[in-house]
Amino acid sequence: MNGKPIIETVRLVLREYTPEDFDALFEIMSDEETMRHYPAPFDGERTRGWIDWNIQNYREYGFGLWAIILKESGEFIGDCGITIQNIDGEMLPEIGYHINKKYWRKGFASEAAKAVCDWAFTNTKYDRLYSYMKYTNVASYSTASAIGMKKVKEYPDEKNGISCAYAITRDEWERLYS
Repeated sequence: MNGKPIIETVRLVLREYTPEDFDALFEIMSDEETMRHYPAPFDGERTRGWIDWNIQNYREYGFGLWAIILKESGEFIGDCGITIQNIDGEMLPEIGYHINKKYWRKGFASEAAKAVCDWAFTNTKYDRLYSYMKYTNVASYSTASAIGMKKVKEYPDEKNGISCAYAITRDEWERLYS
């Protein structure tokens, strides 16, 4: 398997991105339906930049968004991980996720996000993890809710118009999953 494996779940392996992930990632990030909550779908340059940004995050922070691989087939189906994001003017640890639309509604985003949350509370000192999204992104906030996050704010955002932030604290996570 290319890229260093980070997390394993029942159905998934999350591993570091490699440049060879470009084609599979571009299929996701260039898709208009998948990217409808972003300002625009990604072109090739922006997709390559996404991979490079995450590889830099691994070096700088020890984490980033990781490629999601289906154990059963070895297929790349998306990404999920932690990045440091500007959420209403604060730089905060955020769990993000993107899934190829062929695999929507099968629980893969929730399974990956839950595993990332577990990893983060086990391997970092963060006391709260966030997910933020455009206020219209029902799938994204449904995933955040599914892993125990609660809506903590709505705020005006230049990129999204209005964004919603969801969060889970270390104590809430321990109560839910210990």
